[in-house]
Amino acid sequence: MSDSVLTEFGDGLAVITLNRPEARNAVDGAVVEGIVAAVDELESRSDVTAGIITGAGGTFCAGMDLKAFSRGERPSLPGRGFGGLTECPPSKPLIAAVEGWALAGGCELALSADLIVAARDAQFGLPEVKRGLVAAAGGLLRLPKTLPYQLAMEAALTGDPFTAEQAQAHGVVNTVTEPGQALAGARELAARIAENGPLAVRATKQIVSGAVQWTDAEAFASQSEIAAPVFASADAQEGARAFAEKRRPVWRGE
Repeated sequence: MSDSVLTEFGDGLAVITLNRPEARNAVDGAVVEGIVAAVDELESRSDVTAGIITGAGGTFCAGMDLKAFSRGERPSLPGRGFGGLTECPPSKPLIAAVEGWALAGGCELALSADLIVAARDAQFGLPEVKRGLVAAAGGLLRLPKTLPYQLAMEAALTGDPFTAEQAQAHGVVNTVTEPGQALAGARELAARIAENGPLAVRATKQIVSGAVQWTDAEAFASQSEIAAPVFASADAQEGARAFAEKRRPVWRGE
């Protein structure tokens, strides 16, 4: 895996770090390859329940690397989207830990995560319109599902940034930390998730994320299809036994 993306696995968590601080972690071809490899490992490892994506050097991500783009490198993959992530997030929960700027494609990477922990001085924005472009990596699709319509439209049409505290006030950000503490806050949140049954966590994410697009007629049938294997799993039996025996469950992911 390229040094442009660093990964750390332990305690049921994966930490994926964009590691181009000299370029404000802008996404080039090597970053795309690194994110894809890291997410694939997150998905394949039975000892990992949740992931965190963050940036090195006090910046989350400034978006596409324009110099790399001019050399012919592409910041996206067909079917997987910008950074190899925005169109195909992992089935396991992903938390964005945001310090500094999350702009353009960087904001869209953060929005593709399930949860966001941001430092108090972090800034989010979709400034593409300021350059005659369109935020087509998911930002214009995801932002209106969280922000009120008029606020999403203002952010999209002006391209002006908004703060972590503004984002938290409207539900875009889960937790605001002091500067420099976003990753620690994300680890704490991820650890709370990782305490739970991994099959149940993955199925729960799938149902919650699907609920926004299912019709009422589809919802219970789709939920049942996803949840039934979890109820039949060894982990479900272990959870019940652990409760009865007043001990912590030992999850097997089976």
